[in-house]
Amino acid sequence: MVTPTWRKFIPGCWRPSVEDERGNSSNEGGDVSGQADGLWWYKDLGVHVNGEFSMAVIQANIVLEDQSQLESGPMSSSESSLQGTFVGIYDGHAGAEASRFVRDRLFDNVKRFTSDNQEMSADVIKNAYLATEEEFLSLVKKQWETKPQIASVGTCCLVGIICNGLLYIANAGDSRVVLGRLDKAQKEVEAVQLSSEHNANLESVREELQSLHADDPQIVVPKYKVWRVKGIIQVSRSIGDAYLKSAEFNKAPLLPKFRVPEPFQKPILTAEPSILIQKLYPEDQFLIFASDGLWEHLSNQEAVDLVSCSPRNGVARKLIKAALHEAAKKREMRYSDLKQIDQGVRRHFHDDITVIVLFLDGDLISSSSSFRGPILSIKGGEFAP
Repeated sequence: MVTPTWRKFIPGCWRPSVEDERGNSSNEGGDVSGQADGLWWYKDLGVHVNGEFSMAVIQANIVLEDQSQLESGPMSSSESSLQGTFVGIYDGHAGAEASRFVRDRLFDNVKRFTSDNQEMSADVIKNAYLATEEEFLSLVKKQWETKPQIASVGTCCLVGIICNGLLYIANAGDSRVVLGRLDKAQKEVEAVQLSSEHNANLESVREELQSLHADDPQIVVPKYKVWRVKGIIQVSRSIGDAYLKSAEFNKAPLLPKFRVPEPFQKPILTAEPSILIQKLYPEDQFLIFASDGLWEHLSNQEAVDLVSCSPRNGVARKLIKAALHEAAKKREMRYSDLKQIDQGVRRHFHDDITVIVLFLDGDLISSSSSFRGPILSIKGGEFAP
């Protein structure tokens, strides 16, 4: 049997198409699977191993820091029968280098460790996270002399994997995944949050940090009306943020605002994710994966209600538009006026927002091990040359 190769569908919406020497325009990276419209990129409806999906991104920052991907097909690089779907939401901060790097490397590391272990597991996912972190920190070390600001760049990392009827959720940071589950008795779809968030505004996260850094009374302090790790960053787990992982990057020429005043011996942040594993049931209707920009404006149940009452086609864009309407309302302005604001200035009103809605087909989930359909690889957002 010939092992199928991954077909790359990389949207070229965040950089101009390249013209050849004859002036003919083309998009690098093959077929474009999504559509671009100003600050939007979206794939309204597609098919994955376990059902259908809808995907959308809206840019607010000058440089889009959110990155995302959906991969569906073989879950290892060997001739394995493991088939499934992989979703990644990477919400970068202080730049896009880390989120782009994770988008390009994490799934490959998942496949590599899955091949080595001949199965999907929590250890496979954790090791893939830590390997990706090690690779990025090696890049920071190589570029430290010429590009020291890369030591301040990091990304939250939310991953969902469906494989052999099981759902694996891994999270480092404050992106979120919510399950829409049908309550047959009430005939309603209820929201079930599946990811654990790592944000210092949560008391449980502050307690965890204080326990891990008992000798540091300033490990979490309030600043600008929110709790921050060392008064700098809100998330307690991430990939990147080298200046908070290794003291060798906590010094000039890094900008003072990214430096911790006192020396530290062990990493302040960690890249190790929280991992949940659970079986999928027929009443599990869909999963909403999104960066925190969505959840700042919509509750879990509001998002689930919107998805359950809407056509699948374009529902990811519909979720983002609902969040933007709320963002405009909070600033006492009209949504039509918000739409006119360019990236950069737009960040004062809302964050970059990425949403992937993964619809679940119970029959396909139970039979995915025998899937032999087209291989799908979609990456949303701006990508590095």
